[in-house]
Amino acid sequence: MKARFGIIGGSGLEEFEGGKVVERLEVPTPFGMPSDEILLVDVGGIPAAFLPRHGHGHRILPTEVNSKANIWALKSLGVEAILAVSAVGSLREDYKPGEFVICDNLIDRTKRRDVSYFGNGVVGHIGFADPFCPELRAALASSLKKTGHPFHDKGTAVTMEGAAFSTRAESEVHRGLGAHVIGMTASPEAKLAREAEICYASVAMVTDYDCWRQSEEAVTLEMVLETMRTNVDAVRKLIPVAVPLFAGIKDCSCRHAAEGALMTSEKYVPYEEKRKLKLFFGKYWKG
Repeated sequence: MKARFGIIGGSGLEEFEGGKVVERLEVPTPFGMPSDEILLVDVGGIPAAFLPRHGHGHRILPTEVNSKANIWALKSLGVEAILAVSAVGSLREDYKPGEFVICDNLIDRTKRRDVSYFGNGVVGHIGFADPFCPELRAALASSLKKTGHPFHDKGTAVTMEGAAFSTRAESEVHRGLGAHVIGMTASPEAKLAREAEICYASVAMVTDYDCWRQSEEAVTLEMVLETMRTNVDAVRKLIPVAVPLFAGIKDCSCRHAAEGALMTSEKYVPYEEKRKLKLFFGKYWKG
């Protein structure tokens, strides 16, 4: 069973609901094991793949998520488009807890993550000006209008390292950068998906006001979890509506992102790296 669509579940969305589970797969990759087994599911007659980013039981820190293995595994199952779900804090008064954000841009403030498939003898540079697929974002907006859940159709997301939440000073810096929400997982996930030529869009679930808002209590895990429960219920209602709209996207520039991006001549690509990356770039190599 091949799945054209992938769903990466974030905090609170570690079990799949909204379709029939057909098969559970362990998918070894050249980059190690994914966060957990991948569920092949049937969503209204459309095959999809579900992967919990932090593993079942939420046992993997954001910094520890093996995004390279996760994206490779989904690609190997035929995934062409990913809906990523994550919990975020708001950096703007009008981006309220309980609302969703269809992010359109990204600021990477992480420090300890492997952010690219390129390297080790393979040089490539993809375009990443618009890190979230516009086609998927439009489909998500249509889906959320149908479900009636309040959302913003754009927003810049900051990805911080964690595991602690922001200091008040950091929160003000991120606001000064022009960001709207802050989370811990959009990068390198979005960048790796682009290198793998997979469309990628994020539904960011606002759980709190971070800690910049002096009139509010500083963010706590209890506060996040309380709002998250309501948000996750809304996401579960969103998935059966969104997946059929994703099916209508026949092609997209994201799926050709590496065309012309590879700088290293094929004859100089180390054998081991060529083996690892053939899934992504084999169509651009002769051998």
